[in-house]
Amino acid sequence: MAYDPGAIDATLAAAVGDEPALIAELRAAFLDSVRHGLDALEAARGDAAWRAAAFRLRGLAASFGAVRLMAIATEAAEAEAHDAALLRRLRRAVDRL
Repeated sequence: MAYDPGAIDATLAAAVGDEPALIAELRAAFLDSVRHGLDALEAARGDAAWRAAAFRLRGLAASFGAVRLMAIATEAAEAEAHDAALLRRLRRAVDRL
């Protein structure tokens, strides 16, 4: 799956227009939310909590056009809870945002 580093900024620009300061603020809020989502995924107790956290992360990623993160979160929702390889892939995807 291709990674488009401008997708998040384009999504934000479409929502708020040409407001660089607001785009930067919203981008920072998005990244903060994603990091909290990953923390929730890692702290999930049981399969249902894991799946719910993965779906929340997927929804957040989809809302901002983070396609790669969305795809990996979808995999996580369908995988065994606390899959270490998927958690590593999610962290790498977030680091690339």
